[in-house]
Amino acid sequence: MDGIEAHWIWFAAGLILGGLEMVVPGVYLMWLAMAALATGVITLVAVPSLAIQVTSFIFLTLIFAFSARRMLRDRPIVSSDPLLNNRGGRLIGQTALVTQELVSGSGRIKVGDSEWIARGPDMAVGERVRITGSDGSELLVEPVGLIIDQGPADKA
Repeated sequence: MDGIEAHWIWFAAGLILGGLEMVVPGVYLMWLAMAALATGVITLVAVPSLAIQVTSFIFLTLIFAFSARRMLRDRPIVSSDPLLNNRGGRLIGQTALVTQELVSGSGRIKVGDSEWIARGPDMAVGERVRITGSDGSELLVEPVGLIIDQGPADKA
């Protein structure tokens, strides 16, 4: 009983790695933390040699990481807002103003307070366009067809 027992070192390592998982971006340290905690339990119950402890830690890390990878592949996490990081996708359906004429299918449009490169049919400056899609940082546009109000339909 000289010094700290091995299982406490594994438990501390698991807790430190779990704490780092909350601070560092990514999800890889979680699997290391789980493997360290599991190795701590094995060490508490069986008291294996250091070589077996390290080997079990390595194998448990691989098992946890690949099991999680397979689980997330089979059942992916569905986002409540799939367009969260797709700014071009969020703009689809909005109208914009041509600020640099679209010539040979390319020009610039203003959406809100920002300008975007646009692709679409040739149009002059000042025309209104509707955003129909995005291709990387370019927006795909089409001219806005004006709806002419003809009043209520005549009753015959």
